[in-house]
Amino acid sequence: MKLAVFSDVHSNLYALEAVLSDMEKFAVDRVICCGDLVGYGAHPNEVVELIADNGIFTVMGNYDDGVGFDRLLCGCDFKNEEEALRGEKSLLWTRQKITFENKQMLRQLPKKLEFEIEGRKALMVHGSHRALNEYLHETLPKEDVSRIFSETGADIIFCGHTHIPYIRNHKDKFLVNAGTVGKPKPQAPDEKRFSNDAVWIYADINDDDNIFRIMRVPYDYEKSARAIEESGLPHQFADYVRGINPDL
Repeated sequence: MKLAVFSDVHSNLYALEAVLSDMEKFAVDRVICCGDLVGYGAHPNEVVELIADNGIFTVMGNYDDGVGFDRLLCGCDFKNEEEALRGEKSLLWTRQKITFENKQMLRQLPKKLEFEIEGRKALMVHGSHRALNEYLHETLPKEDVSRIFSETGADIIFCGHTHIPYIRNHKDKFLVNAGTVGKPKPQAPDEKRFSNDAVWIYADINDDDNIFRIMRVPYDYEKSARAIEESGLPHQFADYVRGINPDL
């Protein structure tokens, strides 16, 4: 089975359109999304509707939860007070812009999906199997990775939330982070410029082998950045889309 896996679109319609177009080249059997359709970007309704129109299997992200249930906080782990204030503005702006129908869709997203791929148990979550906003970083100690596979009984775990893609092998099991389609971030706090490509994961899973590839898709990010600036959202979100660290 061939899968396309992506995460953290964050209302970036043009990045999502580019990723979906790129996936068509690979004749995948199923497309799945690890959540966070909304927040930060200028097109929350268009993104939710495009996901629905394409029938993409999607789990709830912490931003989907925050917008869908009109929460005061998004459940993010902010580095400082200024970043937290920007996150609050993003959440409020998106809650005000989202339609009732799209809010209902966000509320109905499951917190996890379990399915079989070629006899292997796969689990799809946003943060972790325990919480929407728990970060499973690539640097997670081996004993913690082992415990997660033991607790879930999964052979393959797909997640997002960190915005940094990786493929980590643990014995004969895989922890796969799909990165982000629409809100890139630096891999280190002092990284001034970073890749702003939209990211998805190509997974070719069969009886004999498991192939995972991180796919990077260039797109018209300036179009997304300008839409953010024109929307009234914090301009720093446009910097992220351009691959510029706004805190440096």
